[in-house]
Amino acid sequence: PPSRQVGDDRIAPEGSISTAGQRHVTRLWTIACVAPLVAVMLGGCAATTPDGRAAPGQPADRRDFTVSTTVNEPAAIGRAAEVAALEQAILALGPGVDPEEAARAARIAYGYTDVLVQQYRITDPPLIHNMKVNAGLKPRGLCWHWAEDVENRLAAESFRTLELHRAIANHDVAFRIEHSTAIISRKGDDMYAGIVLDPWRYGGELHWVRTPADEDYRWHPQQVVLAQKAERLSRAN
Repeated sequence: PPSRQVGDDRIAPEGSISTAGQRHVTRLWTIACVAPLVAVMLGGCAATTPDGRAAPGQPADRRDFTVSTTVNEPAAIGRAAEVAALEQAILALGPGVDPEEAARAARIAYGYTDVLVQQYRITDPPLIHNMKVNAGLKPRGLCWHWAEDVENRLAAESFRTLELHRAIANHDVAFRIEHSTAIISRKGDDMYAGIVLDPWRYGGELHWVRTPADEDYRWHPQQVVLAQKAERLSRAN
């Protein structure tokens, strides 16, 4: 029998689903499909254990690769200016910073970010890339991967006048993804007197800012945060 109009909905023939019912089923199906993806995506950056090691199942760190690039002159000029600006910011960390080390650190911070973009196969915004890493579709590229690899590469230079730190943000902020970064400071200074080096934030574009001036994240020393996590875990057990 034909259905009859009642307000904005229809009463369907027996054995069929009304329009309202179809909309309800569609909403439930959408939630069921999207919720796991959101959960995977929000698994994001907090993939280290309390002792600072990679979580089980995370890919091993790999550096045995070469990257070939074609130099675009305008882009090269822009990059040179960016490197020079970071170099000056590192020099401005205080007296005693070696100018050669400041220049080398700035070149490596930008250059190695480009290398990691290739290694991680970055093609998406950071949260989408997180989702792909957690789903096994991309090898690395969570924020702590960036922080770890940038820190390790700079540490390999054995700077005499510069020091490296690791920091974590949002570990104590509800509904925010925990974030990790490397920080460079003058030798002997703490991370709060340094410069945040964060390539994850803008999907492979190096973002740097003095630690206290970072308006997006409130940073805490990694070891302090990991100790707090370990203590909570110990109490829970």
